[in-house]
Amino acid sequence: MPLDPRLLEILCCPACHGDLVEQAEGLHCQGCGLLYPIEDGIPVMLVDKAKQMGAKKVDL
Repeated sequence: MPLDPRLLEILCCPACHGDLVEQAEGLHCQGCGLLYPIEDGIPVMLVDKAKQMGAKKVDL
Protein backbone atom coordinates (compact mmCIF):
# COMPACT_ATOMS: atom_id res chain seq x y z
CA MET A 1 0.00 0.00 0.00
CA PRO A 2 1.56 3.31 -1.03
CA LEU A 3 2.18 6.04 1.53
CA ASP A 4 0.06 9.16 1.54
CA PRO A 5 1.76 11.73 -0.76
CA ARG A 6 1.22 14.40 1.92
CA LEU A 7 3.35 12.34 4.33
CA LEU A 8 6.15 12.02 1.77
CA GLU A 9 6.15 15.81 1.36
CA ILE A 10 7.05 16.38 5.01
CA LEU A 11 9.41 13.44 5.62
CA CYS A 12 13.13 13.78 5.05
CA CYS A 13 16.15 11.62 5.73
CA PRO A 14 17.19 11.87 9.40
CA ALA A 15 20.85 11.33 8.44
CA CYS A 16 21.33 14.01 5.75
CA HIS A 17 17.90 15.72 5.44
CA GLY A 18 17.69 14.61 1.80
CA ASP A 19 14.51 13.96 -0.16
CA LEU A 20 12.92 10.51 0.06
CA VAL A 21 11.43 8.49 -2.78
CA GLU A 22 9.07 5.59 -2.13
CA GLN A 23 10.20 2.27 -3.61
CA ALA A 24 8.97 -1.29 -3.17
CA GLU A 25 11.70 -1.93 -0.56
CA GLY A 26 11.08 1.25 1.45
CA LEU A 27 11.94 4.96 1.37
CA HIS A 28 15.16 5.71 -0.51
CA CYS A 29 17.13 8.88 0.29
CA GLN A 30 18.26 10.73 -2.82
CA GLY A 31 21.03 12.44 -0.84
CA CYS A 32 22.94 9.73 0.99
CA GLY A 33 21.52 6.53 -0.49
CA LEU A 34 20.05 5.06 2.71
CA LEU A 35 16.92 2.93 2.43
CA TYR A 36 14.45 3.14 5.31
CA PRO A 37 12.09 0.16 5.66
CA ILE A 38 8.31 0.40 5.78
CA GLU A 39 6.80 -2.01 8.30
CA ASP A 40 3.03 -2.54 8.37
CA GLY A 41 2.56 0.66 6.35
CA ILE A 42 4.66 2.75 8.76
CA PRO A 43 8.05 4.19 7.71
CA VAL A 44 10.81 3.26 10.16
CA MET A 45 12.88 6.46 10.11
CA LEU A 46 15.72 5.22 12.32
CA VAL A 47 19.22 5.52 10.87
CA ASP A 48 20.33 2.30 12.60
CA LYS A 49 17.52 0.38 10.81
CA ALA A 50 18.37 1.82 7.36
CA LYS A 51 20.41 -0.01 4.72
CA GLN A 52 23.00 1.58 2.46
CA MET A 53 21.75 1.28 -1.13
CA GLY A 54 23.74 3.80 -3.16
CA ALA A 55 27.38 4.42 -3.93
CA LYS A 56 27.47 7.20 -1.34
CA LYS A 57 28.45 6.07 2.13
CA VAL A 58 27.20 7.67 5.35
CA ASP A 59 28.89 7.27 8.73
CA LEU A 60 26.19 5.88 11.03
